[in-house]
Amino acid sequence: MDELLQVIGISKEFPGVKALSGVDFSLRAGEVHALIGENGAGKSTLMKILTGIHKADAGELLLKGKPYLPQTPKYAQQNGISMIYQEFNLIPDLTVAENIYLSREPRRFYNLLIDDAKMNRETQALLDSLNLQIKPTSKIYDLSVAEKQMVEIAKALVEKSDILILDEPTSALSENEVQKLFSIIRMLCKQGVAIIYISHRMEELSEIADRVTVMRDGRHIETANWADVTIPKLISLMVGRSITDQYPERNVAPGDVVFEANGMTNQKLKNVSLQVRSGEVLGIAGLMGAGRTEFVRAIFGADRIQAGQLIKNGSPIRVKNPVDAVRHKLAYLPEDRKKDGLMLDLEVDTNILAASLSSYATWGVVNEKKCREVVEEKINDLAIKTPSPRQIVQYLSGGNQQKVLIGRWLCRDSEVIIFDEPTRGIDVGAKYEVYCLINELAAAGAAIIMISSEMPEILGMSDRILVMCEGKVTGELSRSEATQERILSMASNLAINLSEN
Repeated sequence: MDELLQVIGISKEFPGVKALSGVDFSLRAGEVHALIGENGAGKSTLMKILTGIHKADAGELLLKGKPYLPQTPKYAQQNGISMIYQEFNLIPDLTVAENIYLSREPRRFYNLLIDDAKMNRETQALLDSLNLQIKPTSKIYDLSVAEKQMVEIAKALVEKSDILILDEPTSALSENEVQKLFSIIRMLCKQGVAIIYISHRMEELSEIADRVTVMRDGRHIETANWADVTIPKLISLMVGRSITDQYPERNVAPGDVVFEANGMTNQKLKNVSLQVRSGEVLGIAGLMGAGRTEFVRAIFGADRIQAGQLIKNGSPIRVKNPVDAVRHKLAYLPEDRKKDGLMLDLEVDTNILAASLSSYATWGVVNEKKCREVVEEKINDLAIKTPSPRQIVQYLSGGNQQKVLIGRWLCRDSEVIIFDEPTRGIDVGAKYEVYCLINELAAAGAAIIMISSEMPEILGMSDRILVMCEGKVTGELSRSEATQERILSMASNLAINLSEN
């Protein structure tokens, strides 16, 4: 089969980092080629070279057998290569339709005016084809993370590209949305479109990938037909070691109730309650739009409530804003770490110390030596890959950015820790490290609340699971009772209808 794209001996170096070393890669028309590796393996750097964001230091690119020298993302798009990034590339103040048709808006009146009506109609038709309940006129800043991801996918479909690069496209999608995406991918492949699919979700790749390439530490490790490899072998190639168990064992018996949220109600939530115990991991499951993130944001004071009460260690507490939540020893790691968690233009050490700097100061004078020691400790404990504590956070990989955010809350003596999609965009090896960390926090007595869209993660990590649908809690399952089928039943509208009859 002829190669649509060939990458030959590509190398790239940044200050202090050898990102790529002689990487080879190829892509055939109509195939899904999975590209896997730990965070920092060089996957994103390679894709940015293909799309004209970075220029290779050495090597050669061939597109349809001819030399390909991408200078800009626009040049790449003009040559039929489009990419959906893990972190969104949307303009928050524009509508869904305006984002999807940005720079290619339909026009009227001698091509002088944008035809908004036509643009909204075409966008609605595209959204309908994806079975998305999103309005073309909705502003991007009003959408959830999962909805933004689907808008990115719709935006890429308008490009009509020969090569489509998907970087963690399902990280914020429920099982139903994943299957919709796969249907679209299969349709595109039948039309001859080639897909480069970057993902850490091996189960998904088993369903969609034709070939797979493994990268590690900026190098090409192996390329094979997916049918000829096993997931344990791929994981071993990715991390350079074997991981026998995906979820670490934890035999800690939960203690007394530490935290309660009772009757939380606002425009999205309908009388939602929970209890979580010391040493317990309470999972919250549900489909996109169920209200899980809105629930924990209300607990943390980031969203307003119309009614509800919070109780900690048996006493009511008032949380009007996140500052109050932190004062009451609550911690929150948001699902969108770049938008709501990190200060991207600041350094690693500044981000780690952001919630606890006053703890290292006397009479307003910061003990810089102590701060350095704390930061170095967190970098080492969490295995954060950074050239220096002074590295700007936005230049770290997604997994290492998440570790920085975790490190921030480890600097505080938090008693209730909320993880919203804790392993979103994190590779297999780093996921295991995060799971171990969650277990260590629980073993130390913290009460853990964990939202996850990954069903195996919810089942593998939770002592108890709350299921939400349309702003309500529709079920509660113990670890022994929980199955994927029972959770999905409770998370669907059918479960609500059955309970009301």
